[in-house]
Amino acid sequence: MTKKRLVFSGPPGAGKGTQAQRLTEMLQVPHISTGDILRDAIARSTPLGVKAKGFVDAGELVPDELILGLIRERLGEEDARDGWILDGFPRTVPQAEFLDQLLLELEQPLELVLALDVPDNILVERLLARGRKDDNEETIRRRLEVYREQTEPVNEFYQLRLQVVDGNRPPHEVTVALRKLLEVEPEPEHA
Repeated sequence: MTKKRLVFSGPPGAGKGTQAQRLTEMLQVPHISTGDILRDAIARSTPLGVKAKGFVDAGELVPDELILGLIRERLGEEDARDGWILDGFPRTVPQAEFLDQLLLELEQPLELVLALDVPDNILVERLLARGRKDDNEETIRRRLEVYREQTEPVNEFYQLRLQVVDGNRPPHEVTVALRKLLEVEPEPEHA
């Protein structure tokens, strides 16, 4: 049976966004990125969005309880009832614990955590190639360090539902591996 309630995990530059987008189309479920939810809530001036805007405008991290409230709202929406792909959340073990509790309340059990694994030297190359102004090797290595310290323990938390996928290959091959893992039928080849 195709799994449709997924958490996408992996370091910056591993290709999560690309693969999550492809899986969203294959599985016909929403791709839920905390960044997108945050921007949307702020743009719509929802009560949580207004609170979050204060932190964003001040250049501060949005506190967990606000992010958790936004996730709760988003997973309660109609299009998320049959499944979803969470990207960029949970980032910490406390967030993972909250998510488990929330999914219990919503009766939407998490089916699988997909972790893209790519060696750090490759991630640094990829991120430098993206060419964002604030990206230099030092800041990239720091972001990877933060990921290892804060987010990797989440994979341990989920170890019974965790599938590690080699992300150090062409995007198409990663997609094929994910499709097999999720038991999604390949699309017919176009003539």
